[in-house]
Amino acid sequence: MAKLFLTYRLKPGVSAETFEAWIRDKDYPAMRGLTRVSSYVNHRAERLLMGEGSPSMDDIEVFDIPDLDGFVAQDMPGGVVQGVMGEFMGLVDDPRFVVVSDVV
Repeated sequence: MAKLFLTYRLKPGVSAETFEAWIRDKDYPAMRGLTRVSSYVNHRAERLLMGEGSPSMDDIEVFDIPDLDGFVAQDMPGGVVQGVMGEFMGLVDDPRFVVVSDVV
């Protein structure tokens, strides 16, 4: 199972309330409806636990994807993901898609 972390900042002028409504109303239903996405949760970065300043991102998304190759080959270019991504890219800056694995 692959785990994907996605971090980003909201574009200037996009409020957290507007973005979170979009997540609930459009993003969650679309992405959670994909058979290759077994789990998807969005997290708001609130503060640093240690140190000064603020987090370098506004949100962190965590996806569990059992078939990453299939997701990349079939879901990513498909209508559902492309529709969500088109709207998403109008709301956020500097998205970073990072595939991670557990350290054992």
